[in-house]
Amino acid sequence: MAIIDWAVLCTTLLAIIAFGVYKSYGQKNLEGYFLGDRSLPWYHVMFSVITTQASAITFISAPGQAYHDGMRFLQFYLGMPLAIIVVSAVFMPRFRNLNIYTAYQYLESRFDVRTRALTAMLFLTQRGMAAGLTIYAPAIILSTVLDWNIYITNLIMGGLVIVYTVAGGTKAVSYTQLQQMFVISAGMFIAGFMIVHLLPSEVGFMDALHISGKLGHLNAITTDFNLNDKYNVWSGLIGGFFLALSYFGTDQSQVGRYLSGKSLDDSRRGMLLTGAVKIPMQFFILMIGALLVAFYHFYPTPLFHNEALLERSKAGKYSTTFAKLEASQQKIHEIKTTAALQLTTAIQSADAAGEQAATELLLKAKASESKIRNQTVTLLKASGTNETNDTNYVFLRFVLLYLPAGLIGLLIAVIFSASWSSTASELNALSSTSVMDLYKRLIHTQGTEGHYLHVSKLLTVVWGLIAIGVSMFAHTLGSMIEAVNILGSLFYGTILGIFLTAFFLKYISGTAAFYAVILAELIILLIYFMDGMAFLWLNAMGCGLVMFISTVLEFILRITAQKK
Repeated sequence: MAIIDWAVLCTTLLAIIAFGVYKSYGQKNLEGYFLGDRSLPWYHVMFSVITTQASAITFISAPGQAYHDGMRFLQFYLGMPLAIIVVSAVFMPRFRNLNIYTAYQYLESRFDVRTRALTAMLFLTQRGMAAGLTIYAPAIILSTVLDWNIYITNLIMGGLVIVYTVAGGTKAVSYTQLQQMFVISAGMFIAGFMIVHLLPSEVGFMDALHISGKLGHLNAITTDFNLNDKYNVWSGLIGGFFLALSYFGTDQSQVGRYLSGKSLDDSRRGMLLTGAVKIPMQFFILMIGALLVAFYHFYPTPLFHNEALLERSKAGKYSTTFAKLEASQQKIHEIKTTAALQLTTAIQSADAAGEQAATELLLKAKASESKIRNQTVTLLKASGTNETNDTNYVFLRFVLLYLPAGLIGLLIAVIFSASWSSTASELNALSSTSVMDLYKRLIHTQGTEGHYLHVSKLLTVVWGLIAIGVSMFAHTLGSMIEAVNILGSLFYGTILGIFLTAFFLKYISGTAAFYAVILAELIILLIYFMDGMAFLWLNAMGCGLVMFISTVLEFILRITAQKK
């Protein structure tokens, strides 16, 4: 990066951090540290919820997801608006009326302390691992830009976010997220603009979309019902609904965001606007990946977008084979460019026959390119690497190679900002859950406010170190945006099920609920590892299992009690 890029990057990040710490200075109690004294207006709630959910993984991985697999990932979010309405109507009033710090406190008032502790531990397990993925995402950038060791980079990124979170607590996180959202929005808009700007003069925005669409990358909606299909309208509406309902309704990293609102109306308004903003925002981010499909018809397409890994592999014993693949790729690129220009001309002149011929040529070139990519992946494996998914590098490579000095620094600041905002919320939630649901409730029940505040900061550091440990293995998981949602789906359905049981199945006792959670979670893990269904469906399955099993167990317990 040029000096101006470093200046833009450092100035942006330091200004955001300084502002957040300044606005949160002087916190002396748990309510201030965890919930910002419940004083934040609706727009802070909205931006805090969005930036917590839209981590750096979204901005790094989503364009690559659309580049490789089309825009059908958008369907993942279709159930979110309805879920947010339910959260605002059902979850939020219950939590705020009890004046609680964490969602899991509610479960003790409804069931018992062990159900509360078990659910809190499920959350801590899931979110502790997810925090490692959000640390790893920006570490990819530094290790790529500076050629740093990824493990050292994970330590640096994790250490910075730990300091940032410990210093400011929830209020610092919220205030910085407001600034980060402006930086993120500006940066992603500029990235989309630059893709179109760099295209040949005769190829405009709509022409680029036509090229991408002809190749199947604008497939935002697919209607086939298939339990093994990860992304279709049904898995999005049903599985996505249950995932979003659990995430926004029971995940403390989000519950803590809207509990910090200064009133129930502010919290609701912030959440409902989140539901209105999220799908258009995600559509735009995925469209950047679709535009990159057209972009690489006019600029050389690499064999593999993780260039550092590719270069290391090319230096080995397969260098001659890699060279032959690159020569073949160059010939295909020339065909792609010609076909893309022919398609543009045909569309602009309403030449249906020419459009059909150009489309067929583009599809043939895509098929040939897919074969070369498969051969490249085979060679990479033979060269000794297990990292054969370059989804996370597609957008990053474009930024580093094609954006002018200054904009590179801004786009990297965007990704850093997104990572810090999300990870800070996660660490804050992990700390609050550990202190309020486990330490203060079960281990040290008679401490002072100052003692618990001190322990909260200490546990923020501990969870940060655990997240750094997880980040060391994240490079083996492929697409980060898929990995983080698969991880959530393994736990969210079960956690949601216990809350819905608490809300609506009033006859269920704590004993039945406790064992239902354990059994349901074991079944979900078994289904996943046996590859029984696409991960989004696990959310609905887990929820249904808890409610069904708890009902059966309650019936058995009552029959047993009557016999005694």
